Amino acid sequence: MIERQIINQRLKEKQIEEFVFSFLGRQSCSHIHIQRTPLGEKIIVQTAKPGLIVGKKGANIKSLTNTLRTKFHMENPQIEVEEIRNPYLDAASVARNLMSGFERFGPKRFKAMAYRAFEDTMKAGAVGIEIVISGRGVPGERAKSWRFSAGYLKKSGDISESFMDRAAEACNLRSGTVGVKVSILHPDVVLPDDIIYKEEKKEAAPKEEKTTA
Repeated sequence: MIERQIINQRLKEKQIEEFVFSFLGRQSCSHIHIQRTPLGEKIIVQTAKPGLIVGKKGANIKSLTNTLRTKFHMENPQIEVEEIRNPYLDAASVARNLMSGFERFGPKRFKAMAYRAFEDTMKAGAVGIEIVISGRGVPGERAKSWRFSAGYLKKSGDISESFMDRAAEACNLRSGTVGVKVSILHPDVVLPDDIIYKEEKKEAAPKEEKTTA
Protein backbone atom coordinates (compact mmCIF):
# COMPACT_ATOMS: atom_id res chain seq x y z
CA MET A 1 0.00 0.00 0.00
CA ILE A 2 2.81 2.41 0.90
CA GLU A 3 4.70 1.48 -2.27
CA ARG A 4 1.63 2.29 -4.36
CA GLN A 5 1.32 5.71 -2.71
CA ILE A 6 4.99 6.47 -3.36
CA ILE A 7 4.66 5.46 -7.03
CA ASN A 8 1.52 7.58 -7.46
CA GLN A 9 3.26 10.54 -5.82
CA ARG A 10 6.31 10.23 -8.09
CA LEU A 11 4.06 9.88 -11.12
CA LYS A 12 2.19 13.04 -10.18
CA GLU A 13 5.46 14.94 -9.71
CA LYS A 14 6.64 13.80 -13.14
CA GLN A 15 3.38 14.97 -14.72
CA ILE A 16 3.73 18.35 -13.00
CA GLU A 17 7.33 18.63 -14.20
CA GLU A 18 6.39 17.88 -17.82
CA PHE A 19 3.48 20.33 -17.64
CA VAL A 20 5.71 23.14 -16.30
CA PHE A 21 8.22 22.43 -19.07
CA SER A 22 5.52 22.66 -21.75
CA PHE A 23 3.93 25.75 -20.17
CA LEU A 24 7.11 27.79 -19.80
CA GLY A 25 8.84 26.44 -22.90
CA ARG A 26 11.32 23.59 -22.85
CA GLN A 27 14.02 25.71 -24.47
CA SER A 28 13.86 28.22 -21.60
CA CYS A 29 14.00 25.82 -18.64
CA SER A 30 16.96 23.73 -17.57
CA HIS A 31 15.82 21.77 -14.51
CA ILE A 32 12.67 21.62 -12.40
CA HIS A 33 12.71 20.43 -8.78
CA ILE A 34 9.64 19.85 -6.61
CA GLN A 35 9.96 20.15 -2.82
CA ARG A 36 7.31 19.61 -0.18
CA THR A 37 7.23 22.20 2.61
CA PRO A 38 4.82 22.83 5.52
CA LEU A 39 3.36 25.73 3.54
CA GLY A 40 2.79 23.73 0.36
CA GLU A 41 4.65 22.50 -2.70
CA LYS A 42 7.64 24.51 -3.86
CA ILE A 43 8.54 24.28 -7.56
CA ILE A 44 12.07 25.46 -8.32
CA VAL A 45 12.70 26.36 -11.97
CA GLN A 46 16.34 26.67 -12.99
CA THR A 47 16.89 28.73 -16.12
CA ALA A 48 19.44 30.90 -17.89
CA LYS A 49 16.68 33.36 -18.90
CA PRO A 50 14.75 34.29 -15.74
CA GLY A 51 13.13 37.34 -17.32
CA LEU A 52 11.58 35.20 -20.04
CA ILE A 53 10.24 32.74 -17.47
CA VAL A 54 8.75 35.33 -15.10
CA GLY A 55 7.12 37.39 -17.86
CA LYS A 56 5.91 40.97 -17.69
CA LYS A 57 5.11 41.84 -14.05
CA GLY A 58 5.16 38.12 -13.18
CA ALA A 59 2.33 37.25 -15.58
CA ASN A 60 3.69 33.80 -16.48
CA ILE A 61 4.23 32.82 -12.85
CA LYS A 62 0.73 33.96 -11.80
CA SER A 63 -0.89 32.10 -14.69
CA LEU A 64 1.12 28.95 -14.00
CA THR A 65 0.27 29.05 -10.29
CA ASN A 66 -3.46 29.29 -11.00
CA THR A 67 -3.26 26.47 -13.54
CA LEU A 68 -1.45 24.17 -11.10
CA ARG A 69 -4.16 24.78 -8.49
CA THR A 70 -6.99 23.79 -10.84
CA LYS A 71 -5.33 21.11 -12.97
CA PHE A 72 -3.35 19.21 -10.31
CA HIS A 73 -5.40 20.24 -7.21
CA MET A 74 -2.38 21.80 -5.51
CA GLU A 75 -3.38 23.85 -2.45
CA ASN A 76 -0.54 26.35 -2.26
CA PRO A 77 1.99 25.99 -5.11
CA GLN A 78 5.01 28.26 -4.78
CA ILE A 79 7.16 28.84 -7.86
CA GLU A 80 10.74 29.96 -7.39
CA VAL A 81 13.00 30.92 -10.30
CA GLU A 82 16.74 30.34 -10.00
CA GLU A 83 19.16 31.81 -12.53
CA ILE A 84 21.93 29.63 -13.93
CA ARG A 85 25.05 31.76 -13.72
CA ASN A 86 26.94 29.94 -16.47
CA PRO A 87 24.71 28.10 -18.98
CA TYR A 88 27.77 26.73 -20.81
CA LEU A 89 28.43 24.50 -17.78
CA ASP A 90 24.85 23.19 -17.70
CA ALA A 91 24.34 20.05 -19.79
CA ALA A 92 20.59 20.63 -20.27
CA SER A 93 21.15 24.20 -21.52
CA VAL A 94 23.84 23.05 -23.96
CA ALA A 95 21.63 20.24 -25.29
CA ARG A 96 18.60 22.51 -25.73
CA ASN A 97 20.67 25.17 -27.48
CA LEU A 98 21.77 22.51 -29.97
CA MET A 99 18.15 21.43 -30.42
CA SER A 100 17.16 25.03 -31.06
CA GLY A 101 19.91 25.28 -33.69
CA PHE A 102 18.69 22.12 -35.40
CA GLU A 103 15.13 23.45 -35.53
CA ARG A 104 16.32 26.77 -37.03
CA PHE A 105 19.03 25.63 -39.45
CA GLY A 106 18.48 21.90 -39.86
CA PRO A 107 21.01 19.13 -39.19
CA LYS A 108 23.45 20.04 -41.99
CA ARG A 109 25.48 22.38 -39.77
CA PHE A 110 25.64 19.94 -36.86
CA LYS A 111 29.45 19.77 -36.83
CA ALA A 112 29.92 23.52 -36.55
CA MET A 113 27.28 23.77 -33.81
CA ALA A 114 28.79 20.88 -31.84
CA TYR A 115 32.35 22.25 -32.06
CA ARG A 116 31.19 25.69 -30.99
CA ALA A 117 29.24 24.22 -28.06
CA PHE A 118 32.13 22.26 -26.58
CA GLU A 119 34.60 25.10 -27.20
CA ASP A 120 32.36 27.47 -25.22
CA THR A 121 32.03 24.87 -22.45
CA MET A 122 35.77 24.29 -22.20
CA LYS A 123 36.41 28.06 -22.15
CA ALA A 124 33.93 28.31 -19.27
CA GLY A 125 36.22 26.08 -17.21
CA ALA A 126 34.81 22.56 -17.66
CA VAL A 127 37.18 19.64 -17.09
CA GLY A 128 35.64 17.74 -20.01
CA ILE A 129 32.61 17.50 -22.29
CA GLU A 130 31.14 14.89 -24.61
CA ILE A 131 28.42 15.52 -27.20
CA VAL A 132 26.76 12.65 -29.08
CA ILE A 133 24.46 13.53 -32.00
CA SER A 134 22.50 10.73 -33.64
CA GLY A 135 19.62 10.35 -36.04
CA ARG A 136 18.74 10.77 -39.70
CA GLY A 137 20.17 13.61 -41.73
CA VAL A 138 23.47 13.97 -39.83
CA PRO A 139 24.22 13.59 -42.72
CA GLY A 140 22.63 11.10 -45.12
CA GLU A 141 19.34 9.21 -45.15
CA ARG A 142 20.50 6.45 -42.83
CA ALA A 143 20.68 7.07 -39.10
CA LYS A 144 24.21 7.77 -37.91
CA SER A 145 25.89 8.75 -34.68
CA TRP A 146 28.64 11.34 -34.23
CA ARG A 147 30.69 11.85 -31.09
CA PHE A 148 32.52 15.05 -30.13
CA SER A 149 34.63 15.24 -27.00
CA ALA A 150 37.25 17.43 -25.36
CA GLY A 151 39.07 17.43 -22.06
CA TYR A 152 38.82 14.66 -19.46
CA LEU A 153 35.71 12.64 -18.56
CA LYS A 154 34.91 9.80 -16.18
CA LYS A 155 33.16 6.85 -17.82
CA SER A 156 32.69 4.64 -14.75
CA GLY A 157 32.80 4.71 -10.99
CA ASP A 158 31.19 6.96 -8.40
CA ILE A 159 32.30 10.18 -10.12
CA SER A 160 30.58 9.16 -13.35
CA GLU A 161 27.44 7.99 -11.56
CA SER A 162 26.98 10.83 -9.04
CA PHE A 163 28.86 13.90 -10.23
CA MET A 164 28.66 13.95 -14.04
CA ASP A 165 26.11 16.42 -15.42
CA ARG A 166 24.17 14.64 -18.18
CA ALA A 167 21.22 15.62 -20.38
CA ALA A 168 19.44 14.10 -23.39
CA GLU A 169 17.11 15.91 -25.78
CA ALA A 170 15.42 15.09 -29.08
CA CYS A 171 13.64 17.03 -31.80
CA ASN A 172 11.56 15.94 -34.79
CA LEU A 173 12.79 17.37 -38.10
CA ARG A 174 11.69 16.79 -41.67
CA SER A 175 14.53 14.33 -42.20
CA GLY A 176 13.66 12.42 -39.02
CA THR A 177 14.29 12.49 -35.30
CA VAL A 178 17.64 13.81 -34.07
CA GLY A 179 18.85 13.16 -30.54
CA VAL A 180 21.56 14.89 -28.54
CA LYS A 181 23.34 13.62 -25.41
CA VAL A 182 25.61 15.96 -23.46
CA SER A 183 27.93 15.01 -20.59
CA ILE A 184 29.93 17.62 -18.68
CA LEU A 185 32.44 17.26 -15.84
CA HIS A 186 32.34 20.45 -13.79
CA PRO A 187 35.52 22.15 -12.59
CA ASP A 188 34.49 21.97 -8.90
CA VAL A 189 34.40 18.14 -8.88
CA VAL A 190 37.30 16.69 -6.89
CA LEU A 191 38.65 13.59 -8.63
CA PRO A 192 40.06 10.81 -6.42
CA ASP A 193 43.01 10.27 -8.78
CA ASP A 194 44.12 13.91 -8.82
CA ILE A 195 47.82 14.24 -8.04
CA ILE A 196 49.01 17.13 -5.92
CA TYR A 197 52.67 17.93 -6.26
CA LYS A 198 54.40 19.26 -3.18
CA GLU A 199 57.18 21.74 -3.58
CA GLU A 200 60.43 20.77 -1.96
CA LYS A 201 61.91 23.25 0.44
CA LYS A 202 65.54 23.79 -0.34
CA GLU A 203 67.72 24.33 2.68
CA ALA A 204 69.97 27.35 2.50
CA ALA A 205 73.67 26.54 2.15
CA PRO A 206 75.73 27.32 5.28
CA LYS A 207 77.69 30.54 5.09
CA GLU A 208 81.46 30.27 5.04
CA GLU A 209 83.31 32.13 7.80
CA LYS A 210 86.03 34.47 6.61
CA THR A 211 89.41 34.05 8.28
CA THR A 212 91.90 36.87 8.68
CA ALA A 213 95.63 36.27 8.54
